Amino acid sequence: MTSRNEAAAAEPDRPARPALVRELLLVAGLFLVYKVGRRLAADHTGEAFRDAHHVWHLERALHLPGEGLVQSLLLHGDTLVRVANTYYATVHFPATVGLLVWLYLRRPAHYVWTRRVLAVLTAAALVLHLTFPLAPPRMLADTGLVDTAHVYGPSVYGPPRTDHLSNQFAAMPSLHFGWALMVAIGLIVATRSRWRWLWLLHPLLTLLVIVGTANHYWLDAIAATALLGLALLVLPPPRTAAAVPAPRPAAEPVPAEDHTLVGAAG
Repeated sequence: MTSRNEAAAAEPDRPARPALVRELLLVAGLFLVYKVGRRLAADHTGEAFRDAHHVWHLERALHLPGEGLVQSLLLHGDTLVRVANTYYATVHFPATVGLLVWLYLRRPAHYVWTRRVLAVLTAAALVLHLTFPLAPPRMLADTGLVDTAHVYGPSVYGPPRTDHLSNQFAAMPSLHFGWALMVAIGLIVATRSRWRWLWLLHPLLTLLVIVGTANHYWLDAIAATALLGLALLVLPPPRTAAAVPAPRPAAEPVPAEDHTLVGAAG
């Protein structure tokens, strides 16, 4: 029977789960810094609208599909557009928190890696929000797009001048899309099911929602993808237990074959 020490040696090193209180304080602190930082760029109204015109015309110059193509699909019925608005308002943050909680409980090494990647992505996004304030397409009359949340509900934003809880001029990059993409990547890397690639439907659906509701431009999602790609280059994923080859069990000694002839004299 294999001893307990031999069994432990046969498994790859498993990192200890980080202290829960420390992690809660760390994540809460990072979120608070991000929210305060976003508010610093909330009053750059004129600059945000100038940048919005530049982004809109750049997309046309690059021949990107119009955001109105996606929105026209949503506007076929009130139910569909309300579902999209609800998805935008309610899925983004809980999905990310749910990923972190599951990884913390089941995959501690992947939790630490995912938390670091999300922190780097969010910090880079904050820098871009401060240096490049951008009004969303729903605010830009030139787009001809409908502010679906305002018209159909539900809406998470109030009038920009009285909304002191959020910065509506932080469209680029889209953290709705960047976090959704990282949720999918985190689950794909941390699991081994052949169905795990279906998690990519989450960022795909998020992309259609943020564009169709006129909360983001295509370029907002492209910028988020680029920043996430850089973060992943700097912070590669941890090696998984499945990637470490298990040592072969030691072969049991085989008794030597007796070649003594039956009946031979001593």
